[in-house]
Amino acid sequence: MSDAEINIILRYMKKNNRYVIVFVTTPDLKTAEKLVGGALQSKLIACGNIISGIQSHYWWQGKIEKSREALIIIKTAKRKLSMLEKYIVENHPYDVPEFIAAEITDGYEKYLEWIGDSVNK
Repeated sequence: MSDAEINIILRYMKKNNRYVIVFVTTPDLKTAEKLVGGALQSKLIACGNIISGIQSHYWWQGKIEKSREALIIIKTAKRKLSMLEKYIVENHPYDVPEFIAAEITDGYEKYLEWIGDSVNK
């Protein structure tokens, strides 16, 4: 194996599985801002992007529903995920809040390091 191949593998291993993106929908902008603010204050997240005015279509209690919502896109360290989920579930007005996490497998290393630095206490 060449040095270049080893460096690629080491780079991948260093980045892989350390960070996640989490998606959370809320009924409105105010709720989204409250959740993001609390998560930032608690150092559970590095960043929360809020997109307001999305339209969601979904099944709920046997019927197709649609509603206006705000979407939060959260960046955090994987090690904070369970605490973040607990925070969202306890502070969200929905009976079944959306909380979907996807691993970040690659990205600009300095940005990924910023995520880690931001959630360290």
